[in-house]
Amino acid sequence: MAPELSDPKAALHHYLRQTRDDLVWKLDGLSERDARLPRTPTGNNLLGVVKHCLNVEAGYFGPTFGREFAAGDELVPMQAYEQDPQADWYAREDETKDGLVDLYRRVAAFADETIEQLPLDAVGRVPWWPPDRSEVTLARIIVHVIYDTARHGGHADIMREQYDGAVGWQPASPNVPGDFDWPAYVAKLTDLADRFG
Repeated sequence: MAPELSDPKAALHHYLRQTRDDLVWKLDGLSERDARLPRTPTGNNLLGVVKHCLNVEAGYFGPTFGREFAAGDELVPMQAYEQDPQADWYAREDETKDGLVDLYRRVAAFADETIEQLPLDAVGRVPWWPPDRSEVTLARIIVHVIYDTARHGGHADIMREQYDGAVGWQPASPNVPGDFDWPAYVAKLTDLADRFG
């Protein structure tokens, strides 16, 4: 284990940062249209996933701990969800891929400040959670946001692979075999599955 990861707070913060980076690089090389285009029957799209994750971080590392991200109208306000429950899952016409990636980086810097300034046992309140469970610690929120971001990062992995076959964990370290006969592998797994049909 790297020495800087022997500290629980440093380890949590490291994995949050890594998970963010892994998500954002799934937009690399995509046109504005391709980043926005729905990839699932429920409308999931790569840029929408990034927008959702940046709004999650702004909320959990902001109002939960008495802080506000100074972004004007760049974030989705809570009341917007009353009219459109999917308000943070797609880019509006006036938003761009580069603009949302930049906003995510600014939100990440804001969240990083919260993490750096507070101890793991710092207490906060999640305003949109039920009162009986709204009291949380910074440690719980970091884990919650890592979980949320990693889950959506997995969605992004699949959407990007379906779009152009780009796979992998990170650009420099994809964590999948490079020179591999994927069609033969898929055929093998299909044959195996068919034995149970």
